[in-house]
Amino acid sequence: MARYAVELVFGEDQEARLAVRPAHREYLATLVEQGKLLVSGPYADQSGAILVYEVADEAELKSVLAADPYTPAGVVAETRVHEWLPLMGTWLTD
Repeated sequence: MARYAVELVFGEDQEARLAVRPAHREYLATLVEQGKLLVSGPYADQSGAILVYEVADEAELKSVLAADPYTPAGVVAETRVHEWLPLMGTWLTD
């Protein structure tokens, strides 16, 4: 399994993003249940969000991101993806 830190930069149309946000959060909840999403949350200024995924590989991550309701809605201006190798932290289990 690989971990990825994903930064979403929200687009200018906040109204459109807020309209699709309930579906986005419902989708993320299913990923949490599946063990694919470790943590997520928006920036306090609502300009974007950070999400940390644990998936098999980059191909699976791309599939997960493509299925997020935010993607077809076009409310994310930029997505930055980095494979992440966490070393320390109180919530790490391995």
